[in-house]
Amino acid sequence: MRVDISLLPALAAAFILVFARIGAMVMLLPGFGESNIPVRTKLAIALALTLIVLPLHRSAYHVDMTSLTSLLVLMVHEIIIGIVLGATARVTLSALSVAGSLIAQQLGLGFVTTVDPTQGQQGALIGNFLTMLGLTLLFATDMHHLVIAALADSYKVFGPGEVLPSGDIAALATRAFAAAFKIGVQLSAPFIVFGLVFNVGLGLLARMMPQMQVYFVGVPLSILGGFLILAVVLTTMMGTFLDYFGEIMRQLTP
Repeated sequence: MRVDISLLPALAAAFILVFARIGAMVMLLPGFGESNIPVRTKLAIALALTLIVLPLHRSAYHVDMTSLTSLLVLMVHEIIIGIVLGATARVTLSALSVAGSLIAQQLGLGFVTTVDPTQGQQGALIGNFLTMLGLTLLFATDMHHLVIAALADSYKVFGPGEVLPSGDIAALATRAFAAAFKIGVQLSAPFIVFGLVFNVGLGLLARMMPQMQVYFVGVPLSILGGFLILAVVLTTMMGTFLDYFGEIMRQLTP
């Protein structure tokens, strides 16, 4: 019996190219690409997704095994696509950080910072709480399946070897950043209104009672009132964020 192994080099090259796209995306994905996740775990996730996606899109790769330059160009192409997909999901999650920073400023907690595990740097305490809650809800509601679906369908939008649509990528990035800031402000809107009304009231109180220590009275009341509002609107806030995240991911799925 004779076994034909002539297709193995092309298959291996296709595997590497698929892994380049998926690996670049996994390294930036919320939940999977955090700095506190072991690198081996990230590689295992990327390899598992590669084994799933490769049979579906193997025919899309036409690799010229006689030219190393074309193979390297294809790999750079795939890495850029993976970065675009992962960065879009990462920017989408940053809406919660924007909302948390605005809320903290309104409540007088802007100086209270802790290490944000999703970014590896200092962030507002409320922003870190909202980010961790958002990540938990994304996995609890299976929204991460939309990310995997967007990855599989990305071959319809960004075909291997095709010229990168730089205009579409720029438009996608612009929409993602604008939408993240917009949603962040919308999520924090009740606290912005509360902060405006509360500070105006404190200003009037200071004018009417100059001898009163407004700061020592206002800060505890501001924090207490802010946490009460947060407890009331938290469910609505996270529901709005999940709808927004799903809409952005569906835009990547033709």
